[in-house]
Amino acid sequence: MATKHRPEHHAELQVESPMDYAQHEATYNGFLTAVKWSILVMAVSIVVLYFLIKP
Repeated sequence: MATKHRPEHHAELQVESPMDYAQHEATYNGFLTAVKWSILVMAVSIVVLYFLIKP
């Protein structure tokens, strides 16, 4: 059996400050650049180690 509830009044929604998309994109691009350089450095290191430790 359904019960009858009185509607409750909720507080007004608070609008958060807007996200700084320019800063977000700059941070993300910096992260991607760091990942790309890390992969490149690891690949070069593997090739150099291959030739240095080659039996």
